[in-house]
Amino acid sequence: MSGTLYAAMRLFLFAGDHDLRMNSPDNKEDLYRYARRHSREVIVGGVGVGGDNPIRVQSMLISDTMDTESAVSEALELAAKGCEIVRITAQTRRHAANLEHIVAGIRSAGCKIPTVADIHFKPDAAMEAAKWVEKVRINPGNYADSKKFEIREYTDLQYAEEISRIAEQFTPLVERCRERGVAMRIGTNHGSLSDRIMNRYGDTPRGMVESALEFARIARSLDYHDFVFSMKASNPKVMIEAYRLLVDALDAEGDDWNYPLHLGVTEAGDGEDGRIKSAIGIGSLLLDGMGDTVRVSLTEDAIKEIPVAKALVACAASQVGIGGLIGRTESLPFNPFDYSRRASEKIEVQGIGIGGGETVRVMISAEKFKAVEHKLKGLGEFQPELIAESSGMIAVDPRNDHDIARVNALPEPTLVTLANGLELSVVAGFRLLASRIEQRHPLVLKDTLVINNDAQKEFLDTLLVAAANIGSLLCDGIGDVVLIQGEQAPGQTLRLAYNILQASGTRIFKTDYVACPSCGRTLFDLQSTTARIREATGHLKGVRIAVMGCIVNGPGEMADADFGYVGGAPDKVNLYVGKQAVKFNIPQDEAVARLVDLIKEHGRWIEAPANVAG
Repeated sequence: MSGTLYAAMRLFLFAGDHDLRMNSPDNKEDLYRYARRHSREVIVGGVGVGGDNPIRVQSMLISDTMDTESAVSEALELAAKGCEIVRITAQTRRHAANLEHIVAGIRSAGCKIPTVADIHFKPDAAMEAAKWVEKVRINPGNYADSKKFEIREYTDLQYAEEISRIAEQFTPLVERCRERGVAMRIGTNHGSLSDRIMNRYGDTPRGMVESALEFARIARSLDYHDFVFSMKASNPKVMIEAYRLLVDALDAEGDDWNYPLHLGVTEAGDGEDGRIKSAIGIGSLLLDGMGDTVRVSLTEDAIKEIPVAKALVACAASQVGIGGLIGRTESLPFNPFDYSRRASEKIEVQGIGIGGGETVRVMISAEKFKAVEHKLKGLGEFQPELIAESSGMIAVDPRNDHDIARVNALPEPTLVTLANGLELSVVAGFRLLASRIEQRHPLVLKDTLVINNDAQKEFLDTLLVAAANIGSLLCDGIGDVVLIQGEQAPGQTLRLAYNILQASGTRIFKTDYVACPSCGRTLFDLQSTTARIREATGHLKGVRIAVMGCIVNGPGEMADADFGYVGGAPDKVNLYVGKQAVKFNIPQDEAVARLVDLIKEHGRWIEAPANVAG
């Protein structure tokens, strides 16, 4: 057996010791109070990530990497807006070589923002990029693999041979980064897992974790530790589960595996939907104390990502010192590593079924209902279903034994929620409530425990807090009704509630879009194209459509989309059904109509109602 293969066998055979902890949540107190996960510090240029450093905000250039002037200008604009690390695509060695000029241009302007090369498929591009940038991002799913969607069984020896092949490809980059003091992100993406991982672990959060750990073990075997991890997905439930599994696996490996985490929801989309999905995925993890850098991936100009990211970081920071739950010993009311909905009993309130497997309902105050009662038909899907004051729900303090005993003594299940005005983290408070009351009682989730009466309050802040708090709990499987209190306007209250349910995958009431952010690889204008696709297909309830700018964010990154619209060449589009390309090189000006035809061919098309404008 060769020395390389022997080393690979050791990396593979001694990699599974943490498996026993994967389904047993040990650190339950961390999920009842805010405590930021302690990680080692990794230096990216002059910026410290992890350790005692603040959570860093990142973004990615949408400029063509060969357009030096535009790339430099965009990087400077992002830095001025508060971006602390900027990523640049380097899809070929030629693009990677031009990073020398981009970095030189940024530095000559007096800007010290660290630069990151984004690498997919091309080890030679990574080797070139590592000469010029402060950090290199590689995707373990495609760095040394050509995805063929092959189905095969791997023996342990065959699997170790694959690890050996990867080590041969990956080692030169690790050595160059170590020698030059260049950091690295080992960034797994759901849906772009290698055939090797797919065949052994499936397209699962566990597979995402193992994909990253394979590369981390190689790096550590070469005494290289300047790396961070990411577990990105477009589905917040998958993302949250993957990061929790990763942290659990790192803890099991040992104290010196405390590497920083980069958080991001890949292909979040645009507008309110993109911000809500980002807040659920990123915000939930930040509230649980995970995350050292963040990037909000919007299908918009990169400059618009920064205020969203900064607001999410501020949301997590606001939780420090809130609680009174330290020392609680209750077991968790959910499994952090495997989603299942809390099984309350079904009851009927105001003629609506709640709990017991019924869809999660939307509640509003009597005052807001009165304001919209005359225009319910015009609200479309955003209908109020329950009125809070006449619902019979009981509000309690989950720390109060008398309150809990009173609820549990009730002969029939009833709606229960947190009392307003409590000095509690919303997420920790509802987790504690779910753990202490009997499971038969359905829960009403609130975004905040303070009713907002300020009409001038910034809607973005309301949206992000509501999505992070309620979305986190929904992804834990907690909640039967949602009640938005942080927004004053009735229409926006209803829209926000329904959009949180949609983005968390809890209740699908409209078309679901997976749209990647623009970058230098993009082969068409993503923003205008996504808008046209929304206009044509926005009435297709429950259909999931992926809009991807290039093949890198193509069949793998689309994950579980029903249909895909993917850039195949400049001004040419390939159409997908699931992960299978079925139409090739369609002129862009015809592609939306051809997508509609494809949806019709597969029986998923319905005509838009007369009052729906897309």
